[in-house]
Amino acid sequence: MGERLKNFSFMKHRKIYYIICIVLIVGSIGAGLLRGYNFGIDFTGGTMIEIEMGRQVELSDVNDVLSDADTDGAATYAGEGNTQVIIKTSDSLNSDQRETLLSAIEEKFSVEEDAVLSIENIGPSVGDLLKENAAKAVIAAVILMLIYVAIRFQWRYGLAAILALVNTLLILFGFYGLFHITINSPFIAAMLTILGYGINDTIVIFDRIRENTAGHAKRNTEALIPLIDESIRQTVGRSVMTSLTTLIVMVPLLIICGDTIRSFILPLLVGVITSTLSSIFIATSFWYDINRLTTKKSYSGKKSRREKEKPAKGPAV
Repeated sequence: MGERLKNFSFMKHRKIYYIICIVLIVGSIGAGLLRGYNFGIDFTGGTMIEIEMGRQVELSDVNDVLSDADTDGAATYAGEGNTQVIIKTSDSLNSDQRETLLSAIEEKFSVEEDAVLSIENIGPSVGDLLKENAAKAVIAAVILMLIYVAIRFQWRYGLAAILALVNTLLILFGFYGLFHITINSPFIAAMLTILGYGINDTIVIFDRIRENTAGHAKRNTEALIPLIDESIRQTVGRSVMTSLTTLIVMVPLLIICGDTIRSFILPLLVGVITSTLSSIFIATSFWYDINRLTTKKSYSGKKSRREKEKPAKGPAV
């Protein structure tokens, strides 16, 4: 395995990485758009009712009550021992609709009126505001990271890092669309966490690339390939082990904890895996291609200026 890694050229196969990412992003997001993204009550608005059932009931039975009451929604477990049920509807229910639904639940499961712990209505305008604030938060984080990396390294590093982060977020968004997983507030928190996690991995690799290239390879971009490959080999172990350590903590939480924690852990788990792969394969490939294109353009421009400034030879005497 070590010998294979030593002889493997990461940069040689960069076009394959691009193709794989494009297929994943276009395919998953396209499937999500065709099927319709499953935005939670935080974004679409609706009604949330929390009920203490006194025992663990079957969620399918609760969903059957919702269906019989012509209510579009779903139930999830909550509380210690899953004795509580949280019902989320896609539409805001008025008082009569809530009363009808609660009466049906009380009759079906023999619970008292005081079993209702909370009822909360969220209007569509609140969901629109949340979407707007989430977009602003992601854009602000991306811009600040771009500035930080550009100052610490160079603008080429910053641009490559941001493109790799965008790739990670698009794959994560496509994953949620492909499997029709509910997108809610914890998903946004996980996205911002992934941005910080991904940029950390990328900076470690970029720092090693900067040390190994030392600026002497700028005149010949082909000479960058073995230097980048060596930089990745020197840091890939750290990146993979850090991600594995994080995943070891998250997998038990995903299995054991309730839906509230799980809705944050799942995108974080997918994001950690994707951001690690992006930092190793995508960020470095982007940096090489950006450096190659801009260096070639800069060299061509300098060559043209030198030819224009060269004095014309006079007639032979």
